Amino acid sequence: MKKGKAWKFGDDISTDHIAPGRLFHLRTNLPELAKHVLEDADPEFASKMSIGDFVVGGNNFGLGSSREHAPQVLKIAGVNAVLAKSFARIFFRNAINIGLLAIICDTDKINQGDELELDLSKGLIRNKTQEIQIEMTALPDVMIKILNDGGLAKHIEKYGDFQLV
Repeated sequence: MKKGKAWKFGDDISTDHIAPGRLFHLRTNLPELAKHVLEDADPEFASKMSIGDFVVGGNNFGLGSSREHAPQVLKIAGVNAVLAKSFARIFFRNAINIGLLAIICDTDKINQGDELELDLSKGLIRNKTQEIQIEMTALPDVMIKILNDGGLAKHIEKYGDFQLV
């Protein structure tokens, strides 16, 4: 069970919104880059979010660059999971590969600041503020295994290869 507050963003949040391209020189210092996470979409996000909060997007979250920096800085900043109506395919894959939970769900039922509980085993998000439940698209078992291992590299270190069953 993951719990946290929702930080709501709109459609088409790009990897440049998440990890500002003007700070490209920090790509070798991800903890420093994480201090600027999402600042081009919300300048106060990085300073006001708490570890365990959720980033909530609309459609096409994570479009743009294929660099892994965007999901990495979200994870380093302490984001519990990213919830969105849809993800750019490469961002989604990169998020799972680095161990950041990315959930597809109807985010219209989530407002800025709502308190959320995510139960991955039941495939449900409980919006405690609005007292409603939101179904999410189930992740394949192999993705859950990779996430539980901390990402693809750690999964392969643990099993020596993909452990698909």
